[in-house]
Amino acid sequence: MWNQIKALLTNRKFYYTLVGLGVLVGVVLMLLDFVVMPAYTNYDEGVTVPDISQVSLEEAQQRLTTYGLRYKVAERRSNSAYPADYVIDQTPAPAEIVKPNRKVYLTVNTVSNPTVKVPKVIDLSKRNAQIQLQNYGLHVGTVSFVSARFKSRVLRQSIPPGKEVPKGTAVDLAVSDGLGEKMVDIPNIKGLRLAEAQQKLQKAGLRIGGFRYEPSKDVPPNVILNYEPDKDQVVEGTTLKLIISERFEVKEEVESGAIIDTANVASPDTTNN
Repeated sequence: MWNQIKALLTNRKFYYTLVGLGVLVGVVLMLLDFVVMPAYTNYDEGVTVPDISQVSLEEAQQRLTTYGLRYKVAERRSNSAYPADYVIDQTPAPAEIVKPNRKVYLTVNTVSNPTVKVPKVIDLSKRNAQIQLQNYGLHVGTVSFVSARFKSRVLRQSIPPGKEVPKGTAVDLAVSDGLGEKMVDIPNIKGLRLAEAQQKLQKAGLRIGGFRYEPSKDVPPNVILNYEPDKDQVVEGTTLKLIISERFEVKEEVESGAIIDTANVASPDTTNN
């Protein structure tokens, strides 16, 4: 066995065969790298995407076919600035270089905006309501917060469920803020400056709904004189109206003429003596 291996290693033909196989493998790899793969992937070929926006769908199809490209209508959207069946957007964008036979996705104008039925999102969380509306092609508009239990639950929606509206319509929501489930004490804010009173009310879970200013001679400006409703306890989340002091200014009366005191002046005697 060892003699056979020794004879093989000392045979020149064996080394010639190994060199030949190495050269053959190298040639095959070079052919794959520089010939086969480029031909398969169209390495040295590219197509410049034409601008097909603001043309009819039929004309866009003809242009893309001429350039060796395909197309697909990805979305239909209403835009009053264009006629029906006109291309208003495209992907890839114009002037991009792509492979031959690449598919171009088109957004095409429709005669009227599609309509959808508004889903019921009352009693859903704010997040789930947003997802539900998006699934129907709608979106959340203005969100207002209302004092109620169960934070972030939708209490009201501006468009009733089941109503048919154009796709893309905004639906306003009234959402609970988690307050209003217990009674709280109104902190003593009388005599405090406005900034300090605001902090105390916020910490107690109360809101400020407005201000009323009253002039005061004895109290510096921006000090809380009172609040409405003037109670000791209210429901959490209640809105208070603050009565705030302002500078007292004395207004002088302007005299339009001389004032004559006739109280002690006797009336002329008109009786004939």
